[in-house]
Amino acid sequence: MKRSVIVLLHIGYWAVYLLLIIILLGVYSKSGSNASDPVSRISNAFYSLFLFAFFPSLIAFYLFYFVLFPKYLQQNKVLLSIIYGLLISIGAAIIGYVLIRYFIESGRLIDMDEGGKGRSTAIRTIVVMTLISSISGIMALVIKGFITWYNEIKLKELLKEKNHEMEMALIKSQLDPHLLFNTINNIDALILKDGVEASNYLNKLSDIMRFMLYETKPDVILLSKEIEYIEKYISLQKIRTANTNYVNFSIVGDVGSKQIAPMLFIPFIENAFKHTNNKKFDNAITIEIIIRTDDIQLLCKNRFDSKLTVKRSSGGLGNELIQKRLNLMYAGNHTLVVHKNDELYSVDLTITNG
Repeated sequence: MKRSVIVLLHIGYWAVYLLLIIILLGVYSKSGSNASDPVSRISNAFYSLFLFAFFPSLIAFYLFYFVLFPKYLQQNKVLLSIIYGLLISIGAAIIGYVLIRYFIESGRLIDMDEGGKGRSTAIRTIVVMTLISSISGIMALVIKGFITWYNEIKLKELLKEKNHEMEMALIKSQLDPHLLFNTINNIDALILKDGVEASNYLNKLSDIMRFMLYETKPDVILLSKEIEYIEKYISLQKIRTANTNYVNFSIVGDVGSKQIAPMLFIPFIENAFKHTNNKKFDNAITIEIIIRTDDIQLLCKNRFDSKLTVKRSSGGLGNELIQKRLNLMYAGNHTLVVHKNDELYSVDLTITNG
């Protein structure tokens, strides 16, 4: 939600609240009173109502809004939300009552409690002020909850749009004619040498196409499926070179039932293959997926010969789109470090709570 709309919501709420105070002030001004000066009487009532109703409500509203909702209620800590909500309301009421007594003692306000019942009146006043503060706090939770709900809907729409862009970019990148023709030609050449192995590679190509077209639609998939796709992709890339040590792929840790956004790692791996210009290097591409209890890490490095000047492929997924998708899917829950020198390009991506 736009900041201007949020500001208008707050202004609207407090405008209505002040209007209510003015209405109460008008009712009070028409009621009987011993004060001889009507102006002093109304002024005294206004300041009393301000300290009694507005000031404690202001404190409670923004403590509920900025502290209670994000830190407790949004984290499903209902019992703590109730306890801290009561404490905030009571604290705001006490502050308001202390200010009222201070202004009365200093002579700036007329003591409305002419009966002078003392402690019992103080307790009753604080209880009423606590109730008023609680109502304002609840309204703060409603407004904050509405804004959060609206923002989540907009985020989901934006994420859906970016995922669609991602799917289209991946399909164009991964299944471009160059890759398909090279892979099919390699499989075709392999048929004469080893028909069984050629059939195996053809099945992997079919699985990759099926995965990209049908299994990338959910927001998250099992990490095991993502790794299975990566393994098949690497296998198809390896048949394009006679160097058996061209790629080093390893997995550290237990995959288990961890989930991750589909095709989150493959753009970095794809770029590594595209930008490695010398397939004679041993371990020209090193890919390592490290799985820990609280995070999943991808380390992808590719070597290249700076002496060889080759035209970079215009295909592939742009870094900007990759970063946007990461920010949407894992906002505040990922770190991405990219490093490049004359011989090595490395990517270090960590997803927390993967």
